[in-house]
Amino acid sequence: MNLNENATRAGRILSRPFSLGGLTLPNRIAMAPMSRYFAPDGVPGSDLAEYYARRAAGGVGLIITEGTYVDHPSAGSSDRVPHFFGEKALSGWAGVVDVVHQAGARIVPQLWHVGATRNFGSEPAPDGIGPSGLGLTGEPAGRAMSQTDIDNVIASFATAAADAERLGFDGIELHAAHGYLIDQFLWAGTNRRDDGYGGSLAARVRFATEVVAACRGAVSRSFPVIFRLSQWKVDNYTAKVADTPDELERLLVPLAEAGADVFHCSTRRYWEPEFEGSQLNLAGWAKKLTGRPTVTVGSVGLNKQLMAEETADDPIAAESIDGLLDRMERDEFDLVAVGRALIADPDWAAKTVQGRTHELVPFDSGMLASLH
Repeated sequence: MNLNENATRAGRILSRPFSLGGLTLPNRIAMAPMSRYFAPDGVPGSDLAEYYARRAAGGVGLIITEGTYVDHPSAGSSDRVPHFFGEKALSGWAGVVDVVHQAGARIVPQLWHVGATRNFGSEPAPDGIGPSGLGLTGEPAGRAMSQTDIDNVIASFATAAADAERLGFDGIELHAAHGYLIDQFLWAGTNRRDDGYGGSLAARVRFATEVVAACRGAVSRSFPVIFRLSQWKVDNYTAKVADTPDELERLLVPLAEAGADVFHCSTRRYWEPEFEGSQLNLAGWAKKLTGRPTVTVGSVGLNKQLMAEETADDPIAAESIDGLLDRMERDEFDLVAVGRALIADPDWAAKTVQGRTHELVPFDSGMLASLH
């Protein structure tokens, strides 16, 4: 396939508009959420706004922000991660929304509570919380959540959702992946509760459905709620929330019924099948089982998978996306989220759609030290 054919195919497939509730995206390319730690005291400044705006100007249709802490004492512990509460932080986010919209893209915040993975001893909640007081390796971590804790966290997510709509965001994403709080309830490895929030898969999904329902109730019906999930956890790439398609269906259908409009399925390699006997990846299965739109992500446009060993002297070269385009032509999933390739090159989307992949800037981990 020659350069012009590649450009025509990529443009035809990736440049199609897509509707999510009352929102129409200009194309199928999203920026994946990636923590950057450039928000001193939790406040996003003009440098962060310009960072997102450059990707919007470079052709990304949907910006999904880095994880932002909801208003709860144990939501997180880094003073460099942006907050999604408080007058200063919300004012900063309003500025981000404005410049991204001016650059032609849509934007949603990723709402986040880290649960039992937080750095213990950090203020304002030194002990931290989780479904069962267990960390990702099964060791004691923090304390098990009471019903009051559960109610307060759910309310914090709902408040953040309402604030997002008020500030002019185009939807929200709930971070329920990678072993953070919502995922800790979903996964049997961290959820050992014997009440209505643990035990069976139906009980383990209850907390997540209540978060989704509360957020759906706090915003207008046309305001999209995206639910990000994964099988893998931080430092545990073989973990499984669902071992079979049937288990995945019993996990996702209640979330869709609670008000999740889109499933953003995080994998380390988008091309890997999720279950034996089918080539569908996690996003493909989520779409098949729920009928909801899905977003795929995982090493898109790179020749090394997420979290591969790398150094600043070991750049990761651009990789063909022909396989991705094949899957999108088959409607396996609807949107593709791009991560490190967009950190390396703010114009990745435009260059890819136009067949200028020979101009793409390779990623290396040294780029994480600054916003550009």
